[in-house]
Amino acid sequence: VGPVTEGARIQSLDVLRGFALLGILLLNILGFGLHSAAYFNPAIDGATHGLNLAVWGTVDVLFEGSMRCLFSILFGAGVVLFTTGDRAKSGILHYRRNFWLLLLGLIDIFALLWTGDILVTYAIAGAILFLVRNKSPRWLLCAFAGMIILLSSHYAVTGLGLGYARDNPGKIGEKVNVDEAQQEIQEIWLDFKKDFSPESTEDELAIRQSSYFDNIKYTVKKSSEIFTFQLPVYTVPDALTMMLLGMALFKMGVLNARRSDGFYIKLMICGMITGLTINLYEVVTVWRSGFDILVGFRYIRPSYHLGRLGMAAFYLGLVMLVCRRGLVLQFTKRLAAVGRMALTNYLSHSLICLFIFTGAGLSLVGELQRWMLYVVVLVIWIFQLWFSPWWLERYKFGPVEWVWRYLTYGVRPAMVK
Repeated sequence: VGPVTEGARIQSLDVLRGFALLGILLLNILGFGLHSAAYFNPAIDGATHGLNLAVWGTVDVLFEGSMRCLFSILFGAGVVLFTTGDRAKSGILHYRRNFWLLLLGLIDIFALLWTGDILVTYAIAGAILFLVRNKSPRWLLCAFAGMIILLSSHYAVTGLGLGYARDNPGKIGEKVNVDEAQQEIQEIWLDFKKDFSPESTEDELAIRQSSYFDNIKYTVKKSSEIFTFQLPVYTVPDALTMMLLGMALFKMGVLNARRSDGFYIKLMICGMITGLTINLYEVVTVWRSGFDILVGFRYIRPSYHLGRLGMAAFYLGLVMLVCRRGLVLQFTKRLAAVGRMALTNYLSHSLICLFIFTGAGLSLVGELQRWMLYVVVLVIWIFQLWFSPWWLERYKFGPVEWVWRYLTYGVRPAMVK
């Protein structure tokens, strides 16, 4: 079994992947164009009133976490697709494919300066997924549910610990007043709080507006923190959880639009009610707190995963229903083309934003208001919705997809149609 041929592709997966790829830029643009802490708290960039506040609330309610969730679900489905067949059963191709994905992720981080890269995370989580590729949908759903409970509990405990440290500062370093456990928690709180300070904001923006080589130094330092803490504690477990769900949904026929219209309508309704209720509550809570940094930090909210899952279910049901009924065909064809070139388009986000925001180009990081960033998003969307179909009319694969296939299979695939 060689690479999946063009005729064997599942259109609904491509459309959903294109939708998620464009949608994820709604969140990533904040990391590209603002101080890193502004991703969690709009007070960092002054988006606490007017149009900027409305933009923050809308994006946080409708898209935060849900696009990343869809992306992870699709990656899980892709693992099932890729590991089907005699050649794939040994795992050699799968792990070779993940190795090159890992390398592409490192290029995205250290050459294209995107510290929010997801490819490294997916390569690591994808390596684990091979071990459960043959499990039943029931087993995968149970594993997914267990992981959700663990992640939500972890978020809740972390939130309680940070809240306790904030409310009981004590005297760090004086063990008469602070035992070792409390002292450690307080040090974590001070470290956490420092990232949201005005001094941290000014220093980070000054570095990112400077030369390309200064940006590389900043990226290396930032990535060391991500690799040693954020990656194993947050991002890999998060991705792995949603990938398990994606494997189950694909095996159940949900992701290839095989279920009934009624099923997808119910999925949309249940997802929308759950997602909007939880996300609206969380956004209002942050606003009422005066944008308290602890209240606004979404990775300590026990309800976070339920809200993002709800919205992801809504979008999944919507896209599948559109595909089943053949609605807005011209647009879905363009989305499918974006999805087929997802890796190329994802890396191009980093390349474009490297030029726009860092000192290697226009140095606009921190210079644009939050709402202005979405003008940039719109321009990138329009370009990719035009370019992807144009390219695929002439070539069989996106340029990065072609390289990835070549490296994975060790055979040069035909490129020109």
